[in-house]
Amino acid sequence: MADMLTLDLVTPERVALTEEADFVVLPAHEGEMGILPGHEPFMVQLTHGEVRVERAGEQKRLAVSGGFAEIINNKISIFAETAEMVGEIDAERARQALEKAKAESKRKDIDPLSLAQAEAAVRRAQVRLRVSEFKRLAKSARPGR
Repeated sequence: MADMLTLDLVTPERVALTEEADFVVLPAHEGEMGILPGHEPFMVQLTHGEVRVERAGEQKRLAVSGGFAEIINNKISIFAETAEMVGEIDAERARQALEKAKAESKRKDIDPLSLAQAEAAVRRAQVRLRVSEFKRLAKSARPGR
């Protein structure tokens, strides 16, 4: 269908999502990138961030860590290091990981490589918390809640 996008999101462990979409937002290194049907062929490096997939007014969100995406003929292929759907994220565990990574990054004796790893862990945890917050907000927005 020419007015739809096909999205495949793959990690080293699994196919995280195969979906048709009206609009997709990617966490590109240079900032968020929106993709609509008819987008020119493109390849983009991804950073830790949120992939948003919209179809018929519904939105799905995933937390991804790094990777790249290729857009060709209304097909988006995302190859991410990790990907978690909203329902897969344990917010408490993400909060604990954030605190641990923040503490690690503030150590006085930390070497540059460990500092870079700790900073990446902070960004991953922040993204996971932001995506998990969407689940909480969606539940509270339902009628009868």
